[in-house]
Amino acid sequence: MLPFAPRLTIMILLLPVGAGLAGVLAPAFGWFPALGGVTLSLDPWRALLAWPGLSSAVWLSIVTGLGATLISLILTVMICAAWQGTRAFTMIERALSPLLSVPHAAAAFGLAFLIAPSGWISRAFSPWATGWTQAPDILITQDPNGFALMAGLVVKEVLFLLLMTLAALGQVPARRSVLMAQTMGYGRMAGWVLTVFPRIYPQIRLPVYAVLAYSCSVIDVALILGPTRPSTLAVQVLQWLSDPDLTLRFQAAAGSVLQLVLVLGLLLVWRGGEQATARLGCACVRRGHRMAADGGMRALSMVFALLAVLAVGLGILGLAVWSFAGFWSFPNLLPDQFTLRNWMRQSGGISKIALETAVIGSVATVLSLALVIACLEAEHRHGLRQSNRALWLLYLPLIVPQATFLIGLQTLAISTGLTGMRAAVIAAHVIFVLPYVFLSLADPWRAWDTRQGLVAASLGAGANRILWRVRLPMLLRPVLVAAAVGFAVSVGQYLPTLLIGMGRINTLTTEAVALSSGGDRRLIGVYALSQTVMPFIGFALALGLPALIWRNRRGVDRG
Repeated sequence: MLPFAPRLTIMILLLPVGAGLAGVLAPAFGWFPALGGVTLSLDPWRALLAWPGLSSAVWLSIVTGLGATLISLILTVMICAAWQGTRAFTMIERALSPLLSVPHAAAAFGLAFLIAPSGWISRAFSPWATGWTQAPDILITQDPNGFALMAGLVVKEVLFLLLMTLAALGQVPARRSVLMAQTMGYGRMAGWVLTVFPRIYPQIRLPVYAVLAYSCSVIDVALILGPTRPSTLAVQVLQWLSDPDLTLRFQAAAGSVLQLVLVLGLLLVWRGGEQATARLGCACVRRGHRMAADGGMRALSMVFALLAVLAVGLGILGLAVWSFAGFWSFPNLLPDQFTLRNWMRQSGGISKIALETAVIGSVATVLSLALVIACLEAEHRHGLRQSNRALWLLYLPLIVPQATFLIGLQTLAISTGLTGMRAAVIAAHVIFVLPYVFLSLADPWRAWDTRQGLVAASLGAGANRILWRVRLPMLLRPVLVAAAVGFAVSVGQYLPTLLIGMGRINTLTTEAVALSSGGDRRLIGVYALSQTVMPFIGFALALGLPALIWRNRRGVDRG
């Protein structure tokens, strides 16, 4: 079975994406027999092009997608170049896991509660600095230019790119390269950018592409922080899909195909920018610019790192405060009273939804973890090597916009009667959980000292026994951390749950995003905080269980 595990895994990733693309291309060109579309036609495209907000929606998607990705990458490079190898950088590394566990929607709600006109930032400076005794009538969240949306994406994507960069840094002699550059007169940051970054960027290129595709086509964060009239293209496609007028599904299909074309175009633009940046870097080297005075830039990079951490941390604290808030008048920094009434009112419904979320996330994570372990073990036993092509296939569900292939997948699921079933939602979650589990576990698995297995084999242990009795116990912490990452990804899935579940399967994420249109901050705080706590529990177990299980084995709990 093990030799076929990699092929099975690739099929699990490719078939849904391919089927989804096929299922959306047909109605995009008029073929949807269930709705009377029995001939190929360009009418869906004519209707799409006739929609008056198309150009604004497309432009907004381009600006927010490119802007969020570019800012996130620049901040990641600045932080790594300025602080890699220092005690401050070690502190940033330790903060990554808990901050990354926060779902995008929860982070977006937290940021909205911070920057809103009646948010914590406004309250902290009122009335002594601003003179405001009432919340100002200023459009901050859901601004027409998408600045709040970009900010919500950046605070999360910087953390993701930092994690991917850390994994890549372990494969290059970064500190030695920077020291050599400094002996030639280059500043610390310039030396890192010119000697280290060109070697690690090919390894983080696909994660950057995934960030670009996600930022351009995100829906849940755009519903919370993005503009509404017009909205981004992906949000508008979802609105057409949810319209009672079923003929708009043709237009939604055409819009989702346009979203795919838009993402592919942006990837080509980004690729051209990579080449231009490489030529610019070579020109800087030839001209001899040393950029030795970088103290100000190093301080600025630390400010940006702290802002990202505080935006997520204070945002989650804000969710907690609102969930227990009673009456809270402006500009008081804290509520006039705290109460459990908000939680008690939702205790019955939220417990069922939390259980549904936990079941879906746990099953999707276990299935993904089993496939990933089978793939990595097959790679070890049979001497397989991961090619660039396999890595591209692994990232495919993360690069193809969800709004494109999930709509097609929903169309196929409707025709086969699979929508609204928990099993179908779990299968949809596996498509997105599996790549993250693989990326989290692959490096620790490959770094395991194979001499331990040779010792066990010399004592008569077979390959399966070595796996179950030696390798997995020694790698318990990395395995559980990968499972925690997968569980966090599943908890944060919005569109797969909404489309494949057809509104019959409710999770904490779908409920929290649905509440965003109501404006009840206390209720949003309850659901968004619950959504955040579940991944935290997963990471706490991943870090605590190995220490408890191997408390009498020195060093084993470190994985």
